[in-house]
Amino acid sequence: MIVTEIRKIGKGNRYYLYVDDNLFGIIEAEILARHHMKQGLDIGEKELEKIKIENGDYACFNRGLAVLAKSMKSEKMLRDFLKGKGYPLQCIDRAIDKLKEYGYIDDESFCENYIATYSSSKSKRKIKYELLSKGVDEQIIEDKLATVEDEEEEAVCRRLAEKYLRNKEFDLKTKQKYFNSMLGKGFDYSLILKLWEEITNDRD
Repeated sequence: MIVTEIRKIGKGNRYYLYVDDNLFGIIEAEILARHHMKQGLDIGEKELEKIKIENGDYACFNRGLAVLAKSMKSEKMLRDFLKGKGYPLQCIDRAIDKLKEYGYIDDESFCENYIATYSSSKSKRKIKYELLSKGVDEQIIEDKLATVEDEEEEAVCRRLAEKYLRNKEFDLKTKQKYFNSMLGKGFDYSLILKLWEEITNDRD
């Protein structure tokens, strides 16, 4: 089998690789360099398959690394992203294992950061639901949320309620919208009602 053409794609570091005048696939520049690939090279089918697997692993790992450099993600979030980009499952598994080994994926740290970011604007129930949907283990979530006291959550709910109701008329329409807003953040109905009564009574 003969490498008949290696053509650069745009301004990036990827190339179209043609073997026996047929498109073999898109190969990263790093992989081409490792295997000294060049036009006219005579190469066996097994070697090509090895290069294909190595290229998939390399591309998948680097794509994952680039995504994590922008923002933290849970293992499930990154796995779903890579699946969506069409990487083979075996490549994704190897990339995830490698990223975990290097410490780039850590669901405990992700959970801690998520709670720290959103505990000032959402209830523990809402945060737990969102973290579960992102694939974080329930026990990890429970352990991390245990550090948020109920008194803290009530203070958050009060602050959000006061902010929502500031400069509003206390009519039925406002009450309905207030309840929908606070329930959407995951707070208990009884707490939402208690704060409504306190705030409206204070205003009166």
